[in-house]
Amino acid sequence: MSETQVKQQNTAAYYGQAVASFGVALAAVTVGIAKLDADAWVRGFLGIAVLYLTTSAFTLAKVIRDRQEAGQIVSRVDQARIDKLLAEHDPFQKV
Repeated sequence: MSETQVKQQNTAAYYGQAVASFGVALAAVTVGIAKLDADAWVRGFLGIAVLYLTTSAFTLAKVIRDRQEAGQIVSRVDQARIDKLLAEHDPFQKV
């Protein structure tokens, strides 16, 4: 009656592509800001904005992942309780 939970994992290639994509995007923005024809304070402001956006994106991804994992744990605990009740239940027992 119980289902085995299969943990999904990313392949090494997918992980590598994600890291490489992040590195290329961050490098492109950094070069773009450095080559921008503007005052140093404008480039500094844009650099700080990119760093803030990057850290906010990481934080958002972590919060979403944590919420999903918490939901899975609660679901597994509830399922285990139901399985235990069903296993212990005897429909022919007199009350």
